[in-house]
Amino acid sequence: MLDLDQWQEIFATIRKNKLRTFLTGFSVAWGIFMLVILLGSGNGLAKGVMYNFSDAKNSVWMGGGRTSMAYNGLNAGRDIELTNEDLKLLKDRYENIENLSARHYVYTDAISYKNNYGDFNVLAVHPGHLVVENVKLVSGRLLNKFDIQEYRKVAVIGTLVKDQLFKEEDPIGKYVKLNGISFKVVGVFGDIHENETKRMYIPISLAQKTFISKNRVQAITFTTGNASVDQSNAMLEDIRSTLARKYNFNPEDQRAMWSWNALEEHQKMNALFKGINMFVLIIGIFTIIAGIVGVSNIMLIVVKERTKEIGVRKAIGAKPGSIIWMIIQESILITAIAGYVGLVLGVLLLEGITKAMPATQYFRNPGIDFTVAILATLAIVLAGVVAGYIPARKAANIQPVVALHDE
Repeated sequence: MLDLDQWQEIFATIRKNKLRTFLTGFSVAWGIFMLVILLGSGNGLAKGVMYNFSDAKNSVWMGGGRTSMAYNGLNAGRDIELTNEDLKLLKDRYENIENLSARHYVYTDAISYKNNYGDFNVLAVHPGHLVVENVKLVSGRLLNKFDIQEYRKVAVIGTLVKDQLFKEEDPIGKYVKLNGISFKVVGVFGDIHENETKRMYIPISLAQKTFISKNRVQAITFTTGNASVDQSNAMLEDIRSTLARKYNFNPEDQRAMWSWNALEEHQKMNALFKGINMFVLIIGIFTIIAGIVGVSNIMLIVVKERTKEIGVRKAIGAKPGSIIWMIIQESILITAIAGYVGLVLGVLLLEGITKAMPATQYFRNPGIDFTVAILATLAIVLAGVVAGYIPARKAANIQPVVALHDE
């Protein structure tokens, strides 16, 4: 039951010692405030870096390079060029490979539609590449296997291409000109990286027949399904060994064939930011502990100042539990209000930073999730109980005779 007299006494004590109460609450509020800011900033940094991982997280990229080691009597400096046959080799040999695609840049003049012109990146790919790139279909459709098999002159354009060439006009079914050849626009795509929507995708079979002049490809990419990092790395090493035998280069020569395992890099970044968040959390917790120690010290002073009062209470029959609960209530009130203020100020500052500072590839949308905020609030209340319990227990153990003789 709520004891109004007891709460009136608590508020009277707080009003009597305004400065002391403010400084005590400030130490707690500052600890929570710093915890929120540190965790929010860590999340903002993680979001900024992870934002760059827009492709499928289980994707693998590889391509030919230039040998840097002599091998089997052959000098260094040889160019390694992958071909359609390598794509078929991977498809036949590795069952876990999904969304297998080649990629090749097509070097072109300006792309045009009526009197509108633009300089865009043209990539010749298989349909699986658009899954690897994790593009978002806006309208129409994406490339399919029949576009590859039938050498269709079709194109899927990014939203920036659409805006520059077609303005407000619907591009689906219209024709754009690429190096004097007309391509029918069958789809428009978006991407979380806006600069990557300044692209046009066309079937690689047609590009090899029309622009590239042979069956070579600049890169091969695919996804690895539910494979773990170790499994995907083992597959990648086996692919490297297979292609090293075919092209006669040293399997240890990293420059002869480059590769990138997105899953491995993604997990490395996750582990890094988990470590950063743990470090930040430890700093924040110790900051809060410092504030709670301050509260405990203040409550010890409160007990000392109210020794005679406590003696009187015990002399007239007050139970130790009621004295402990009275002091704990005061401690909880101070820490809960101060902690909540620190939490709110921290969240407001993060919101202000989000609105005032443009998102970058290294820092974006700092903030803490609702669960963390609730746990922080509960931690404040628990800390208030701990901070008040030690001096409260000391007060409850004071003998009435000793308390009444205290000067």
